[in-house]
Amino acid sequence: MRGTKQLWKKKLDVKSIIGFVLIFAILLFMMWQNQPTPEQLKAQEAEKQAQIEANKKAEAATQTDTKVTTAVDYSIPKDSAQVAALQSKIGDFAYSAATSSFKDNQLNVSNDVLDLKFNTKGGHLSEVRLKNFVDFDSIPIYLVKDGNSVFNIQFQTTDNRTLNTKDLYFQPTVTKSGDNTIVSMKLKTAENKFLEYNYVIKPNQYMVDFTIRSQGLETAINTSNPINLDWTQKTYRHDQSISFENRYTRLTYQAEGDVDKLSQMSEDDEVEQDVDWLSYRQHFFSSILVTDKPFKEVAITSKNLVEDEARDSIFTKQFSTKTALALSGSNLNNNLKLYYGPTDSEILKQYDNNLEESVQFGWGIFGWINKYLFFPLFGFLSSFLPYGIAIIVMTILIKLAMSFVQYKQYLSQMKLKVLKPELDAIREKHKDNKMKAQQETMALQNKAGASPMAGCLPALIQMPVFYALFMFFPIAFALRQKKFLWAEDLSSYDVVAELPFSIPLYGDHVSLFPILAAIAIFFYMKLTTGQNQMSAPQQEGMPDMAKMMKYMIYFAPIMMLIFFNQYASGLSLYYFISNLISIGILLVIKNFILDEEKIHANIQVQKAKPKKESKFQQKMKTMMEQAEKQKQMQQKNKKK
Repeated sequence: MRGTKQLWKKKLDVKSIIGFVLIFAILLFMMWQNQPTPEQLKAQEAEKQAQIEANKKAEAATQTDTKVTTAVDYSIPKDSAQVAALQSKIGDFAYSAATSSFKDNQLNVSNDVLDLKFNTKGGHLSEVRLKNFVDFDSIPIYLVKDGNSVFNIQFQTTDNRTLNTKDLYFQPTVTKSGDNTIVSMKLKTAENKFLEYNYVIKPNQYMVDFTIRSQGLETAINTSNPINLDWTQKTYRHDQSISFENRYTRLTYQAEGDVDKLSQMSEDDEVEQDVDWLSYRQHFFSSILVTDKPFKEVAITSKNLVEDEARDSIFTKQFSTKTALALSGSNLNNNLKLYYGPTDSEILKQYDNNLEESVQFGWGIFGWINKYLFFPLFGFLSSFLPYGIAIIVMTILIKLAMSFVQYKQYLSQMKLKVLKPELDAIREKHKDNKMKAQQETMALQNKAGASPMAGCLPALIQMPVFYALFMFFPIAFALRQKKFLWAEDLSSYDVVAELPFSIPLYGDHVSLFPILAAIAIFFYMKLTTGQNQMSAPQQEGMPDMAKMMKYMIYFAPIMMLIFFNQYASGLSLYYFISNLISIGILLVIKNFILDEEKIHANIQVQKAKPKKESKFQQKMKTMMEQAEKQKQMQQKNKKK
């Protein structure tokens, strides 16, 4: 079943955006407060281990007729006695280890972008290094190393043994085909009977062609039982902030033509049908398994390994996949591909299969804006500008394109400000009849073209842009390890001071860009909130928004400081520049474009014209009149 997706639909204005961030920060704090104590975690782990042991004993008791051996039984024999002993344990598959002439367990192969190591035990990749990248501490990027990844095929033999390829020894051969390097790993029962892993490594490619096939094993493998592929991998930490990296480390897959993903932070598991590919995405780098024919049914799981950032600093998540391999007759013949490389949409596009969708562009319209507007725009600007300058230029272009929104909002506020004396007079005149006051207020605003809702629609237009940019900066591979001013990496947080202690939610450092953004937000809100207080007095029966916004002026910058201290510095740079530009646009509109006297004169002209009410307005008016009549009837009944 697919994971349930929740879509929150709210009409948000600029101030509500800040409220959204505040609520999100509070939820994060509650999650942090409610996390289990070390004692509880220890108890849970002990209980889990006890359950595992109990399950093992129960499984052993029910499998007395099945010969299941362990990894230590499969060491390469050195003499005929050891060969005979091995044959008694694993049957015909002892042939591969007994006849192997390969002395070293490791086989090294590389191209322009990958350094690969294959292990004859298990026949799969034991190490994958990306040549052109290093982590935040200048250490080479490894996606596979030191046993963090297990690629295994489990099957039953015709003599009732359960074997795992991860424990068996393969015989390797390396050949060249033009510029391509071909690595063949064969698990043999005889010279011409084998299970083969065949890898084709191409020059300057992150994608490795990978084939799993068998030949002549009809009498060795019991094909009436499933032949299961298990792929498990722990994802290494590569970024400066492990919590930030973990947020964007996620198992993504394409099933039945749709791209979906497992939970972002909690443990999750699904069983999916017709899966085309699975991506173990670890923020800026991915390990992807692609199949030419969809896997019919796949069980996938994700486990968060970061419980304590100070202690759990090596791995972020553990992903696993289990699926039955399809048979062609009585043999295996599965054509797959393995991608080890950057989570970069431009690179992933080169390999088709819709792999660029494994990048977390955002859902719905937000993803479309990122994919078809912001990524191409930033790619164009950064092709001839330094990356920090490209962010500033992109911010300016976006703000100029959205400046009409600010104009509409401010114009609406000015109209309400001009009408404020008349609106106050109406409320005073009908202070004992709130319904009548509301009716006349709406009528006046309608005639003057100064509805409070007039500024809401332009504000809603900004929401997709806001959220798309919120997603853009953390996933933009082009920003990774790009410097600007004091920021060493625009895809991670900037540091101007290290703290001798860690503050919950804030961290153990001070970032300057969030401070600058918070200051800019404070002054912008100070300008807009002051105008709102003058133009939109409290409505009867409604919360005192002026009072709420008075507090939000201080809360919003504080939330910016806390939440963005460990976020991408490129995003904080954007918000800083964006709010500076917003302040500038607001001052220009206020002082050079809009004239309060002209607005007042225009309102008087509008009021003098006969105003045709829309159907919605007529319906609202009728409803209010009916409500007023009902109220009057109730009052009369009470007097009786």
